[in-house]
Amino acid sequence: MINRTMVRTRVVQTLFAYYQNPDKTTISARKELNKSFADTYDLYFVLLDFANELTAYAQRQMEEQKTRARATHSSWTPNRRFIQNRFAQQLFDNRILRARIQEQRLVWDSGMTAVSEIYRQLTESDFYREYMEADSCTYEDDKRIWRLIYQHLLFGSEALQEALDEMEVVLDKSNWTVDADVVISYIVKTIKRFNVDSDPSTPLLEMFDDESELQFANSLLEQAISHHDEYEELINTHLKGWEADRIAYMDRIIIGTALAEILNFEEIPLTVSLNEYIELAKEYSGDKSYMFINGILSEVLRDMKYNGTFFKALGVK
Repeated sequence: MINRTMVRTRVVQTLFAYYQNPDKTTISARKELNKSFADTYDLYFVLLDFANELTAYAQRQMEEQKTRARATHSSWTPNRRFIQNRFAQQLFDNRILRARIQEQRLVWDSGMTAVSEIYRQLTESDFYREYMEADSCTYEDDKRIWRLIYQHLLFGSEALQEALDEMEVVLDKSNWTVDADVVISYIVKTIKRFNVDSDPSTPLLEMFDDESELQFANSLLEQAISHHDEYEELINTHLKGWEADRIAYMDRIIIGTALAEILNFEEIPLTVSLNEYIELAKEYSGDKSYMFINGILSEVLRDMKYNGTFFKALGVK
């Protein structure tokens, strides 16, 4: 689930915190890095379990409607299609999901405002009305409505962002609001994996698609820390008119991490490394930082190529 782009982001974030605290060690930085991966994986389970929370909320609303109808002696026939959704039931029964929720105590208690708000948005949506009013309902229809809920109601949701802010504090997590939309894309992939015959043992996404990603993450972190002074010297040497103390610290961290990858992981193409860190700079640094970062990296690598100390093809003249 956690891909290499997210790995690079987490390493940069961990290094930024590491250099702000003189009491930290490489071991503590590595622990924080690995916790950040576990936190993102927990968010995957929390958002999967949203299906259970929303279904339970819908059922409570239906019970309240039934009580009001009885009190006023009104005629009311409940439509149970949504609360009896077969895909939602599969998620509720999934042993892997239930175990992770219980082991990590990933409760929605502090995020229930989002559940009620998203339920309101759901009941006002056209796709919900079409689903509830259709003459028949297949298993694929049951899956489809949940895919639409995640894609159209949860993706970019302010209510969800506020809930995750609260839950981060209560559950001692990090980056949940930042990661939410990315993780929702993985939820949609998970939905596609289910079919009508999926049972409680149906596998969910692993934390990493390949364990080598975790090895890469820890190695990149350690290389960036162990060669920090060397990379700082390379940056300062190639500033050319920029005052060293005026360079944003995040820019230095991104450049240093990029150099750690480029100079120590020969199997990764240079263009891939450069593009990834430039995109990362666009996301986490100043408006034009990516141009500065690209310029410094190009100058450093060009000189290393001419000096015979760099092994990758640069593609520069």
